[in-house]
Amino acid sequence: MTAKTVNYTPEQTLQMVADYQAGTTVESIAQALGKSVRSVVAKLSREKVYVAKTYTTKTGEAVVKKDAHADFIGEALGLTEADTESLTKANKVALAKIADFIKAEKA
Repeated sequence: MTAKTVNYTPEQTLQMVADYQAGTTVESIAQALGKSVRSVVAKLSREKVYVAKTYTTKTGEAVVKKDAHADFIGEALGLTEADTESLTKANKVALAKIADFIKAEKA
């Protein structure tokens, strides 16, 4: 039976976690270790320290996917799953406006 190849030594892992928590970018860590960014992200994730980037709109608001708007509308109106699924084909701005209207009516 062959021995398992160790991608990161315990020392590398400790240094990687410390560097990441100190604000070093994943790209810099990967370059220093001669590893891919994906590999470093995966290892940091397994170590439960990696925080995924959050994306915002141009106005600084959190990104809401069309599916979330469609699901909210479908639930609020008692639509079937098939009807709710068809809503996801609609324009995102229109879905957001409909969802906002429903929220305002329920308030």
